Amino acid sequence: MAYDDVLAQVEQQLTAAFGEPGARAAVTFIGTDRIEVVRFTSATAEGEPLLRYATVGMSGQPMADPAQVLADPLRGPRAELVLTVRAGHADTDKVLRPLAVLAASPQVEGVVVAPGASLEVGGPLWPGAPFRAVLVAEPGGLVDDVLLPEPRDPVRFLPLLPMTPNEAAWKRVHGAAALRERWLAAGTDLRDPLRRGVDLGA
Repeated sequence: MAYDDVLAQVEQQLTAAFGEPGARAAVTFIGTDRIEVVRFTSATAEGEPLLRYATVGMSGQPMADPAQVLADPLRGPRAELVLTVRAGHADTDKVLRPLAVLAASPQVEGVVVAPGASLEVGGPLWPGAPFRAVLVAEPGGLVDDVLLPEPRDPVRFLPLLPMTPNEAAWKRVHGAAALRERWLAAGTDLRDPLRRGVDLGA
């Protein structure tokens, strides 16, 4: 199955879940495949608009364990990233390049992006954002996996949850599950692009 065929199926699955995209941007880094970030507009159950940013390109190749001497060209986890924020509260379209950087990290840095991982972006996710890192959440619920012919792994769509610097530091010590519990207990709106960090006191 060709690289372009995988990405075509990825985009079809995103469109089936979110509708037609409203905008897209492409970024190419030296030594990597082209990464696109596609923006979709949807709404909450109450009718408030949401923006969903999804990468297309990360799943064209399987992610390889950096401990492996030779990467398997067929086997290995495949994923794309999805970020959801409330529309109209911040200039979140500037998140396109940071998302592309994260999506290129398996090729550039040889990392395997998986649920529970923290990904640092080296600066605000968008201008004025209180977030410089994201927590990779479990797939499912938003977009169904893309099933590929054996022996290829399916493409999974991994939600990204923005973290403040304090939350990211606390997660490194206590783990992703503990941070999720703090968010849940506080009723944190993880789609609010201007939210404050959750209380992490004892």
